[in-house]
Amino acid sequence: TGLQLTAAQSISITRVMSSIQFENMDRHYRRGIPYFGQIKLVDKDNSPISNEVVQLFVNNKNTDNFTTDDDGVAEFSIDTSKMFDPEISLKATYKTSDQCHSEGWIEPSYADASLSIQRFYSWTSSFVRIEPLWKDLNCGQKRMITVHYVLNTEGYKSINTMNFYYVGMAKGKIVLTGEIKVNIQADQNGTFTIPLVVNEKMAPALRLLVYTLHPAKELVADSVRFPVEKCFKNKVQLQFSEKQMRSASNVSLVIEAAANSFCAVRAVDQSMLLLKSETELSAEMVYSLHPLQDFQGYIFNGLNLEDDPQDPCVSSDNIFHKGLYYTPVMSGLGPDVYQFLRDMGMKFFTNSKVRQPVVCTSETVRPRSYFLNAGFMASTHYVKSSAEVAREERGKRLILESVREFFPETWIWDIVLINSTGKASISYTIPDTITEWKASAFCVEELVGFGMSVPATLTAFQPFFVDLTLPYAIIRGEDFLLRANVFNYLDHCIKINVSLSDSLDYQAKLISPDDDGCVCAKQRQTYVWNIFPKEIGNVVFSITAETKDDGACGDKAPRNVSIDYRDTQIRTLLVEPEGIRREKTQNSLICTKDDVVIQDVALDLPTNVVEGSARASFSVVGDIMGTAMQNLHQLLQMPFGCGEQNMVLFAPNIYVLDYLNKTGQLSEEVKAKAIGYLVSGYQKQLSYKHPDGSYSIFGTRDKGGNTWLTAFVYKSFAQASHFIYIDDNVQAQTLMWLASKQKQDGCFRSVGTLFNNALKGGIDDELSLSAYITIAMLEAGHSGSYPVVRNAFFCLETASEKNISDIYTQALMAYAFCLAGKAEKCQLFLRELQKSAKEVDGSQHWEQEERSPSDKSPSFLDHAPSAEVEITSYVLLALLYKPNRNQEDLTKASGIVQWTIRQQNPYGGFSSTQDTVIALQALTAYGEATYNSVMQNVVKITSKKPFEKVFLVNNENRLLLQQTPLPEVPGKYSLTVNGSGCVLMQTALRYNIHLPEGAFGFSLSVQTSNASCPLDRPAIFDIVLISSYTGKRSSSNMVIIDVKMLSGFVPVKSSLDKLIDGHTVTQVENKKNHVLLYLENISQKERKEITFSVEQDFVVTHPKPAPVQIYDYYETEEYAVAQYTSPCK
Repeated sequence: TGLQLTAAQSISITRVMSSIQFENMDRHYRRGIPYFGQIKLVDKDNSPISNEVVQLFVNNKNTDNFTTDDDGVAEFSIDTSKMFDPEISLKATYKTSDQCHSEGWIEPSYADASLSIQRFYSWTSSFVRIEPLWKDLNCGQKRMITVHYVLNTEGYKSINTMNFYYVGMAKGKIVLTGEIKVNIQADQNGTFTIPLVVNEKMAPALRLLVYTLHPAKELVADSVRFPVEKCFKNKVQLQFSEKQMRSASNVSLVIEAAANSFCAVRAVDQSMLLLKSETELSAEMVYSLHPLQDFQGYIFNGLNLEDDPQDPCVSSDNIFHKGLYYTPVMSGLGPDVYQFLRDMGMKFFTNSKVRQPVVCTSETVRPRSYFLNAGFMASTHYVKSSAEVAREERGKRLILESVREFFPETWIWDIVLINSTGKASISYTIPDTITEWKASAFCVEELVGFGMSVPATLTAFQPFFVDLTLPYAIIRGEDFLLRANVFNYLDHCIKINVSLSDSLDYQAKLISPDDDGCVCAKQRQTYVWNIFPKEIGNVVFSITAETKDDGACGDKAPRNVSIDYRDTQIRTLLVEPEGIRREKTQNSLICTKDDVVIQDVALDLPTNVVEGSARASFSVVGDIMGTAMQNLHQLLQMPFGCGEQNMVLFAPNIYVLDYLNKTGQLSEEVKAKAIGYLVSGYQKQLSYKHPDGSYSIFGTRDKGGNTWLTAFVYKSFAQASHFIYIDDNVQAQTLMWLASKQKQDGCFRSVGTLFNNALKGGIDDELSLSAYITIAMLEAGHSGSYPVVRNAFFCLETASEKNISDIYTQALMAYAFCLAGKAEKCQLFLRELQKSAKEVDGSQHWEQEERSPSDKSPSFLDHAPSAEVEITSYVLLALLYKPNRNQEDLTKASGIVQWTIRQQNPYGGFSSTQDTVIALQALTAYGEATYNSVMQNVVKITSKKPFEKVFLVNNENRLLLQQTPLPEVPGKYSLTVNGSGCVLMQTALRYNIHLPEGAFGFSLSVQTSNASCPLDRPAIFDIVLISSYTGKRSSSNMVIIDVKMLSGFVPVKSSLDKLIDGHTVTQVENKKNHVLLYLENISQKERKEITFSVEQDFVVTHPKPAPVQIYDYYETEEYAVAQYTSPCK
């Protein structure tokens, strides 16, 4: 990448030659049952030392010497039948550390291990010990658990068999119970086994309790925790047919799971997982979602439900009992059966002895047992070896040629249905990246449930290849160094030839090396060009490396190898113009009845346009929904990072499907595409849902739901349920939440704010909300007699008696009454609205309050504000749904449609999300009402310069978007439409402008600080954004700050995370070379300062300044722009 890194390292010298650890030790000793443990001997790196003698001291007496095995482990057991101490101390040594030098010398040291072990308490000196297993239990395996017992035979005079009971707990539930009869006639100590079949119910850990009741009324028990592999009932396996293959070849992916499972499969480039390890789904992650991992103790809901000690306390003198002196200890410190029960979180109903005696005063306190050595688990290292086999073919020379241009980050993203055999094999083509692909799958099935696979890997490889490194985008006028690395994984040196294809789009100058070189086995060679791009747009670089068979390489004689390799890599670089991109559109809907209509179109450019950046195009389509249909995934060129904005990717699909269905134009292809957007939109929208069924802008990060958004989502999901699966439970919960917000008078309480506060009707805010929810309920399919709707109309009718001055509320009320078929009120509001209509060139629309021309930003002159489009669309909907609608109403509607169409952006959307959704809903309703299948038009566009293009629009191609680039900008064009039917025509002009441009409603300044510009390391600096809102309202709506990165720079992820953690911004998105910051709002007089860091990822010379824009999401004509330059020269 052209960046150099320097690092320094210091190496310390260690004194530690070896250390000893006690491993896998019992926590207590029980007299009469041998005490088992292991000693592990390791060197300074924790690697085992084998075949060495270690000594074990028990209570400082040398008991035995042991020799370590290959793993450095020596197992030991201690006979405890003669031990009477309350505590025994163990010490393990290897060599003694000699002190033969004076201070200051580094002496070799051999660390010892010590451990003290408490005696387990039993009143009758009877004990049970479960033999622990020190490895995780694997699901599906059958294990025999060994249990040792020693029973004091007093009181057993006539008893020959004893019952031992066992209970297993996992995830807070009892998953295992049983009993085993043991014959104790011959001997009162011995062992028996418990069969254990490990299953997923026991994961992640099984706590096993084994107990028996001693006739002398004592509970004799032991408890052990067995870690269990985190597994699932649905066993899923995934593997590729090969471990390593050439890129671009075909490979099979084999999935095994329970019969009839649905499996989600993905394969991504290994490098993606290194950057974002949290995106890897693992059994640990799934298990961590389980609310109850393990019971422990008697704390419940913050209360301590510990039992009180029943027995009277004993004096603190030593107690003599059954030939032993006992030192009384405080309750809860010494190990007794009660402690086991408490650790399992289990209450035991018994009248036998469970606890040790409790001391009356706290004179003696015994310390807890502790381990001196920390290392309890030894780490394991896996070493992968890859054997590469070079293939040699004698005879004719063979050229293995590869052209690589497909480099996705995600290769497979699929849903696979497993048939009744429980196996599926799918064939995929490996992409061109030379990398390791990681595939994983999870499956669900009705009865067996969830399961997931361990990742499968596939290495895409070839022995000779070339790799380019280049930035994502640069600005015209900048230049950079293009690097090509040629890798040779053959087992011999080769002579190579590397060439970069010529192009008119850039000028390339080879900097190094000067000659064609040699690359030896496992080596690489780097070629560097200085690139000067000349054109704007996507510039394609094609680089080819090939092996040459002539001549020796270095001092090696030429080899007779019969294969030549040639590898071509094709990569694209985006070259952008300077400044900020702007778009202007001129739309018109022209309807002909066997006549000719002529229109003039003038394309003008502002004075601060960037030279060479202007592009214009003309398009024509024979259907009012034509443009929007082509761009359902991108109706707006805006970010979609929150719960309301996501709906603009969802709702329009419903209206388009409905419209095409009713007009008989729905093709399978369009249907599949729209349903795909609905399914993904539904999934994403659920992530903004609160547990109570409501929705809000940023989901659970917000304090509570938002009434406006919840009503909007509820009705959209209800309408979408005709096309896709929508969970009824989700909808029922949402409906209950909405109903709970209805007051006694039928109106609704507003929770959360309206998206666009320019629509706020002052005191009518609750009224407009009530109308909005009423409409949502009706559109969701509830009838007027449904209680919530009936009460809501009571609220609306009461309000309609008073004077409603706010136009937005009037429009909502009109649509609500018309939709419900209440003709009288519907007519009343439409008449009222007619008084405030604005008429321009035979079209009609509605505005809020007057705006002074000085407020208007350049973009304002192009398009009406979002609020006006929304209000006008509601009036249009009211007219179209009016009971007993007549031809006159449709004529009126066509005037409104003329104005609405003029506001459309080049993609068929409008200026924001709400206006886009409502306007498209209104336009589909109009299109349906006026649909005519008979149409035939000839559209011609001409200019003075000899330019002419003719389009035919008829019923066969009415949904086809026909487009042509316009040759001269600025320029004047003339349009003629001849025939019958309606055509939608759009002239789109796109260009870039130089800054500064001024500020409209916001002020913004950008500074850089804390710059570090060393020559030997990547540059890094902070961007400081200072902004405030200066518009007419008391506060803005949601604000987006769009920061373009300087070429070759990327944001520092941790600094963006800090912005969210510190609640400076509500959301951050990093899209290609832009950082998008979301702010809930900025109020008047508030000064907002935001700082984050960027670092250099690629060296680009002569860097141009990068622009920053701030704008109100719902009133996009309020914005400001600024720019910044790199502080590192």
